[in-house]
Order: sequence, then C-alpha cells, then structure tokens
Amino acid sequence: MVHLDRIAKQFGPQVVFRDLTWRIPKGARFGLVGPNGAGKTTLLRILAGEEAADGGEVHRSGGLTVGYLPQEVESIREGTVLRVVLEGAAEIGKVEHRLRHLEAELAAVVPGDPRGEALTATYGDLRHRFEVLGGDHVEAKARAILTGLGVEQARFSEPLALLSGGWRMRVVLARLLLGAPDLLLLDEPTNHLDLEAIDWLEGFLADFEGAFVVVSHDRYFLNRMVRAVAELSQAGLTVWPGTYDDYLEAKEVADAARDKAARLQAKEIARVERFIERFRYKATKARQVQARVKALEKVERIETESARKTIRFGFPPAPRSGDIVARVEHATKAFGPRLIYSDANLTLRRGDRLALVGPNGAGKTTLLNLLDGRLPPDGGDVALGHNVLVQRYAQHQLEALNPRFTVLEELETIADPGIRPRLRTLLGTFLFSGQDVEKKIAVLSGGEKARVALAKMLLRPSNLLLLDEPTNHLDLQSREVLEDALDEYEGTLVVISHDRYFINRVATSIGEVGGGRVEVFPGDYDAWLEKKQGAEQPTAAPVKESDRAREREARRTEAEERNRRYRDRKAHEERLAPVEAEIARTEERLRALTEAQADPALYRDPARAKEVGRDKVEAEGKLADLYARWETLAGELPG
Repeated sequence: MVHLDRIAKQFGPQVVFRDLTWRIPKGARFGLVGPNGAGKTTLLRILAGEEAADGGEVHRSGGLTVGYLPQEVESIREGTVLRVVLEGAAEIGKVEHRLRHLEAELAAVVPGDPRGEALTATYGDLRHRFEVLGGDHVEAKARAILTGLGVEQARFSEPLALLSGGWRMRVVLARLLLGAPDLLLLDEPTNHLDLEAIDWLEGFLADFEGAFVVVSHDRYFLNRMVRAVAELSQAGLTVWPGTYDDYLEAKEVADAARDKAARLQAKEIARVERFIERFRYKATKARQVQARVKALEKVERIETESARKTIRFGFPPAPRSGDIVARVEHATKAFGPRLIYSDANLTLRRGDRLALVGPNGAGKTTLLNLLDGRLPPDGGDVALGHNVLVQRYAQHQLEALNPRFTVLEELETIADPGIRPRLRTLLGTFLFSGQDVEKKIAVLSGGEKARVALAKMLLRPSNLLLLDEPTNHLDLQSREVLEDALDEYEGTLVVISHDRYFINRVATSIGEVGGGRVEVFPGDYDAWLEKKQGAEQPTAAPVKESDRAREREARRTEAEERNRRYRDRKAHEERLAPVEAEIARTEERLRALTEAQADPALYRDPARAKEVGRDKVEAEGKLADLYARWETLAGELPG
C-alpha cells in the first residue's frame, strides 16, 4: 500500500532521518517505537501526506485512503459531536447526496421518457453501493463508536468547540474509525482514554480490516495489537516481527551482538592508533601511517545501547511517617448537581502502593485532590497521618510550568538555597546538559516538560507520592527508569495510570473508583481484572477428566493450526523474498542510470545517451511491475 524509498528529513541542522526505507502492505499492524525526538510523529505525518520528505520518494497505491490521529487537535471543527463524527463517513455522504439528486430527477421524469430506464439503473447501482457501505446504519455505528470511546450520549448534541482537548481527541478518533480508511495512523491513541475505552478500542482494532501504524508507549496495547514493531533510531528504521515482547527479546540478543562488535572494533581502533602514534615521525613508515589515518576517518563507529543517553534518577530517602498515612471516612464531594463521592472510605498505611482505576469522571483525580488538601470534602473527613510529607505529580502539571522560565529557573523557584549549586547536576540526569538548561519551558516537547516536572519532585523528600498519569509523554525507556525508581521508593504511593503494564510494576493493590465509593482489592491489575471477570461469569461446575481431555485436545489442535499458519507464512515469505531482491537490484540500476543522465559528458555521445534513456524507461516500467507484484503478494501474506 505504501512504500517509503530512501526518504530523508531534517529541520535546520538537525537530521531526523536519512535513507529510510519502509514497506507497509495491506493488513499490516505495526507498532512504531523509538525514543522521544527520534521522529516518530514526523514519519506519521509523511505517511499521511501532511508533510513532505526532503529527499527520496513516497509511493502510495491508487485510491488509498488514510486516516491520521495526531497527538493534539490543532484546529476545532464546527458542528456538534455526532455531526463531526458522521463527517468521517465521507464516501457515504457523497453517495447519499447523489441518491437524493437522482430521486429528484426520477420524480421529474414523465412516463415514456427514455432517460427513465438509465436513471433507474444508475439509482439501483448507487443504492447497492450505499447499502454495502452501511449507509442505512451509519448513524447507529457512529453512536456505538462514541459510546465505546466513553463519550456520553448527552454530549452527542454538544458543539465540539465546548469540549476539552481530551474529549475532542476521542471525537476525532471516532470520526476516523467510522471512516474505515485503508490505513490508520494513530499517534498515542490511548493517551486520552481510560481503561474501559482502551479495552473497547483494542476490540475494534482486532476486527479492523485495514492496516494500521500506531505510536504508543502502552506495552499492553502493543503486545495485544501489533504483529511487527518498527523501531526508529539514529541508525534508521528496523522492523522486528512479532509483539512488543518479541521485539524486546530479539533486540536484547541483537544488542549483545552489537556490544561484542563494538568491543572488537574498539580494540582494533586502539591497535591502529598505537601504530600511528609509534611511527608518526618515522619517515620510512609515513605512507603506512597516512593510510591508517585515512582508514580510521572512514570507520563508522558502532554505537552501543549502553552508550545512548537515558534519564537516570532515584527518589530521595523517604522520612518515616506514622503507620496510618491517610484516612478518608464517609467523605462526600459534589460539583454543583454532580455528585462524585457519596460515602468514600479509604485507609492508607505506610508502604501501601495503590493504583486507582475507573472510568473518566468517576473521581480518581478528585480523590488525589482530597488527599493533598487542594479540595476540602463537603462532608465526612479526610486527614493525613503523623509526619506525612506529600509530593504531587498532577495530570496537568506540565501546564503549570511557567513558559517564560528557563529549565534551570523553573527548578530554582522551589529549590532550597543549599541545593541550588547542584541543580545543573540534577538536570543532567534528566538529559538537560550544557545550554539545554537555558531553554525556555515554552519551547520544550511534552516529554521534556515531563522530565522537568519529575526533576522538581526530587528537590524535596516525601513519604507520600500522589502521581496522576506520570507516564504520559514519557518514552518507553524513560517509563522503565521511572518504574525502577518507584521500586526503590520506600514511602507510600497512590497512582492513577491507564498504562496497565506500569500499574502491574508499581502497585500492590487496586482502588476501584465508581458509584461514589472506593473499593480496594489486593494484588496487581491482572489479579483485579481476573477477579472482576470471574465475578461476571456464572459459577463453573467441577472440572471432569473428560473436560480436561477436551482441553488437551483443543490445545493440541490449536498448536497444529499455529504450526500450519507458520509453515504457510514461511512459504509465502519465500515467494516474496526474490521479488524484494529484484526490486532492490532494479532500484539500484535506476539510480545508476539517473546519475548517468545527470553527467553532461554523456551527451557528447548521442547514441550512448539514447541507449541510457531507453534503459531508464525500461527500468522504470520493470520497477512499476515489481511494485505491483510485491503489493499483491504482500496483501496475500497470512496473518
């Protein structure tokens, strides 16, 4: 469907990528990963046609439809929520408009008019097309998608402009899903969704017939949704087959091999440098020394994973608090007529690690506001225990940073005088080194602002951390560093997150918020989910030996089917490989012929120039045929 051929992109002196090649066939399900700043969003925009590459070529299949969900909605569309979503079914709208036009023409046709038969036939064809596209049910489908994404029916008739950014993103996503494009490009689609909406989206994408490329830092989502991971880094784009876990496993092996190659390379470079240093001033060795100097200049140094920069930090030691860290007793809270808590009860003990879950609007952030004193309860009591020191990472803390301050000035606003000399060192652990600390907050990316907010939390010790979506805007590697730091944290933790992997790593209990209450379950997210799903199922009868035999037979059949699919896929890939090799050879020949035509000396020999021109036309035709052949084979590739 889409083929990026050696594309390049840079912004000023910063090279984002060069010579990047990537083929996206029909039905592909890619997860696009890489550190913040690697160019993932830029690559999606090029795929969507919203940004041009500086070099190379972008080949798209004829008639290809693409749906692109950016991280932020840049403009607010006019119209109500439901009307904006229905705009996503553009083709249905065009067909419906044509049908209404034909109906008016048919109504004006008098008996015996020869145009009647042709108009009736055209109307019948269009009506069939309308039904195939689901035109009769498009509004019902739009409502179902909005509901699945957590948009309440009462909001369907509201103007989109009145919704907050997070809710507008849901509406834009619903509009894309309704349109069912051939290729979906999703940039952090789960950032503004709660856990229930994420589950619904996973179910929708599982049945989606088109291809998609998704940028996500949600490891659960990637493991469940993608069939291959495309890793974007300074080295270029590398595609790894399988889930995100498969990618991590294969990458670990590849990184070990790369580290070994880097050590061998360093050893050889050191040997050559010793030779140069030893014989630099010996006339009889001058030619050999110069040859080795030039050879070293051409060596492309192997960059190891361990050499790449990543944030590193740990929370300050937590002062000891009382055994009871916080207590919520029969608390009530309402905002106007909207009741959030009617009888909330919660006891936090020293060392508790609680994750709050529940749909958006249930009251998770409100509970954190009650715990840190930003909101008083309307009734009941909320009290902190002895010697409790609270640190808060707010969901919108990034917006609370002063855009006029530099990174260093932002930390200086809360740092004690004795700590200020060490602020540059602290910022260095968050990848703000040298002149980076003088950057204005206003020009920072979302990931950089998140790192500043985390750095501010380290300036004062605490024994109660309240974290509201702390992993938003952090890349996967930074999330792992945060998880490791929280593992070592000895205080009490209350966290809100829609990252299920993160919850499993840091939480030992789950607080389900809803219905005006908080119910605590021991265990991680998976244990809570299993308990909930088990409660929704009827009580199972005792398992008989015959049932076990059937289960074993089912597993054996499933394994055989899996092996058969693997053999089919392997055979298909073997058919695809020679076509890809021929494409590479033809592309190389076409480049050589193009370079030859760019040489003025060629035209001194008219016969030769004519021959080169003929060969180039032939190569272009052959390449077009090969692309078509590759696309057909790739589209038939078993899942």
